[in-house]
Amino acid sequence: MNNLVVFFALFLLVSVSHAIELDFCVGDTTLPRGPQGFACKDSANVTTDDFVYTGFRGERTTSTNVYRFNVTLAFVNQFPALNGLGISMARLDLGVGGVIPVHSHRTSEVIIVTRGSILAGFIDARNNAYYRRLEVGDVMIFPKSMLHFQVNVGSIPAIAIVSLNGANPAVQFTMNSLFAGNLPANMAEQITLLSNEEVTRMRGLFDNA
Repeated sequence: MNNLVVFFALFLLVSVSHAIELDFCVGDTTLPRGPQGFACKDSANVTTDDFVYTGFRGERTTSTNVYRFNVTLAFVNQFPALNGLGISMARLDLGVGGVIPVHSHRTSEVIIVTRGSILAGFIDARNNAYYRRLEVGDVMIFPKSMLHFQVNVGSIPAIAIVSLNGANPAVQFTMNSLFAGNLPANMAEQITLLSNEEVTRMRGLFDNA
């Protein structure tokens, strides 16, 4: 028992020492990404600019897809300073009536509305839907891996900023996965119970989404 306690104490010390070995690890995106992220950029070449992201500035066009939305990512690929920090962000722009369709991440997500009115919600594993109309300054949490969505229910374009607890949380849009990928049409019919005609229509719609 004492040996086990000593082992875990040493393991904890090693873990802590490893965690504070580097102040930061700006990702070197010219090298392949590993399971833990990118290798660190040479600290001699790191500047203040590495820690500043300006990609959220300016206006966005939301009329180029069927959903009437525009998403600007600040994941580790776009903002390498996030490498190893377990956080990321994104800006959501929704035209009037625009939708961020049902999707999921491998992380949890927090949303704060900065313009307009957005109906936001998620669906849990028991198929219970939790949703609320959010106004400017309102915040909502979407638990890890839950299907969630946002809809502009106001009369002006809406903007929200989201934060996720992962540097590369990924995004999987449910409808695009079913109808815009390489899943054969006959399989899509079987797993959705939709007719061939409807699957064909959906593939034509979401293939260009």
